[in-house]
Amino acid sequence: MSAEPRVGCAVDTDGRITFDLPRPSAEGQQLLLRLRPKRGLPERAVHVLDLEPADHGGGRTVLGGRPVLEEGRWDVYLLEGPGSPRQRLRPGLRDLRALVDGHLRDWPSPLAVRIPYVTKDGHLAIRAWLRPAHAEVDGIDITDRSMTVTARLHGAALGAEAVVHLRLRAGDGTVHTLEPQIGDDRRSFSFTVDHAELAAATGTGNGVWNVFVQPAAQAPLIRVARLLDDVADRKEVFVYPPVTVEGATLRPYYTVDNDLSVGVKRAD
Repeated sequence: MSAEPRVGCAVDTDGRITFDLPRPSAEGQQLLLRLRPKRGLPERAVHVLDLEPADHGGGRTVLGGRPVLEEGRWDVYLLEGPGSPRQRLRPGLRDLRALVDGHLRDWPSPLAVRIPYVTKDGHLAIRAWLRPAHAEVDGIDITDRSMTVTARLHGAALGAEAVVHLRLRAGDGTVHTLEPQIGDDRRSFSFTVDHAELAAATGTGNGVWNVFVQPAAQAPLIRVARLLDDVADRKEVFVYPPVTVEGATLRPYYTVDNDLSVGVKRAD
């Protein structure tokens, strides 16, 4: 049995995370949140939270709305005291019920989302997103000929010149542009991707198209993604069926950052 301590957590609708350490907390104990650095780069962002005695006999601390966590994956550690080594924490009870219906709320700009999750090696971490605006996928309907995506914009509104851009990830930056159907609220929209057209635009090889919406002419592109619920990593959870057309197989999928992309693969 692992000797690593466990910590439970609960998230509220405002994004605050309450951490509960079941065992009694000693004076000076802290939780440390570390932004996981990219491979080969040094650590550059940490937040330290003081643990206080709780009614249940253990320790408790709260990560409030400020500071806003940078986008990325934050590992959670226990510090027994000043200068003590970091201890990774195993997850206890994770109460994420407040996140389940997040897609039904209107979110301001910037969009700040936090989802506690369990890493592949069984430790507690927090997945954070921080974006000026966001387009949340509501659903994807796939037929033999096309796929239709419905989504809702947060932190911005759609103007008359709004367009959807599918950008080829590699190569010369080819863009496939679509005109969205915009709802009366200027926030909800949908767009349809013709499979044959996208396969032809990809060329003779394989390709991945990243999906963006541009709410107005000259406005920054906004990534289309699905972030507003309790699923930190949806790439292996939301798997859509592939469709084959004119020698190419197309499949929408979510990336490791939960962004929407469409893969096109030619038969060998």
